[in-house]
Amino acid sequence: MEPIDIIVLFIIALVVGGAIYYIIRAKLRGQKCIGCPDAKTCLGNCSSCHACSYREENKEK
Repeated sequence: MEPIDIIVLFIIALVVGGAIYYIIRAKLRGQKCIGCPDAKTCLGNCSSCHACSYREENKEK
């Protein structure tokens, strides 16, 4: 394996690790919808974020 391959794999691992860390921290803070503009106060049934609106659409079916 070339040194550049190791560097690229390390960068990808950092990005994936950072994303996982962000999600875990948000969930531990009690955010229902990560990425929702009202994530701290979202009850999981708002229409302003994609996750909540998707959930509402599937409940109707």
